[in-house]
Amino acid sequence: MSSKKKNILNIGFLVLLLVLTFWLVFRDQDLGPIVEILGKVPIHFIFIGLVLVVCYVCGESVIIKYLLHAVKIKAPLINCIRYSFVGFFFSCITPSATGGQPAQIFYMQRQKIAIPTASIILMLVTIEYKLVLVFIGLALALFGQPLVQTLPPEAQFYLYLGLGLNVFCVVFMSFLVFLPNTASYLITKGFLLLQRLHIMRDKNNRMQRLQNSMETYRKASVFLKANKLVIFNTTMITFVQRILLFAVTYVVYRSFGLNEQSLLTMILLQAAISVSVDMLPLPGGMGISERLFLQIFAPLFGSTALTLSGMLLSRGISYYMLVILSGIITIITHITVKPAPNDNKS
Repeated sequence: MSSKKKNILNIGFLVLLLVLTFWLVFRDQDLGPIVEILGKVPIHFIFIGLVLVVCYVCGESVIIKYLLHAVKIKAPLINCIRYSFVGFFFSCITPSATGGQPAQIFYMQRQKIAIPTASIILMLVTIEYKLVLVFIGLALALFGQPLVQTLPPEAQFYLYLGLGLNVFCVVFMSFLVFLPNTASYLITKGFLLLQRLHIMRDKNNRMQRLQNSMETYRKASVFLKANKLVIFNTTMITFVQRILLFAVTYVVYRSFGLNEQSLLTMILLQAAISVSVDMLPLPGGMGISERLFLQIFAPLFGSTALTLSGMLLSRGISYYMLVILSGIITIITHITVKPAPNDNKS
């Protein structure tokens, strides 16, 4: 199946999931009060929320530019911003956000950034993203138990499930990066064992692709050891980047004239949702994100109508509007970023 057909199917699945989610949420609700509440929201709060999510995406652009600079590659910030929006769009329309990095690598390669280099840079971005999410999740689980215990049992289950999956992911990626030779040996032997047991076949050059991936991790290990300060700085940027996105819910909360909850509380609760859904095989955590929002924030917003309005506005700003914006930028990027002359696709 061509990538174009896959993208069409992914977008179709996203729309279907969107329709199903909103039908389940609003099928028994009176929309009149919700429309009235949303109609009274001051426009400047929506603008602030949009600025936060754009800064969130552009934060990744700064990280990409910083990492490229560390390997002596000059890339205009506007190009890095394009890569980030492209990555966000394809992450949103593919299960488990699997389409983001391949799309970014595709356009980076078009602008004469070698695929191995692009792969290492984006791998480091992913590791830092996961590491920051795990740090926030562990801090919440270890030191925020009074807040965690206020969550419904289902929300607590998803929080610990998501945290466990993210911890496993970070540990596994760290193993690949910091012990690349050992990891390569064990994974290759494991793959050969699965072949002998007829559980897996070497289809579509799987072994070669596996070896290429392990080589990328070896190069990432070398980069990490040689650029510790760069990694520390970009991890701190990632931390700020995540906080900006989580703060959108607080902006929405204040837009309704509510002020009883602190910024920290709202950020931590939104972080709990992000940790819960990050590893689930759903585009943007759609469906479960809305469900957890309604469960977790209902006591804080007060009424059902306010909670539903808050969910619509928060998800609308931080996800749905950003999908539309990133889709537009992706289309522009596809039209304007042409393959480099004499491109050998290396």
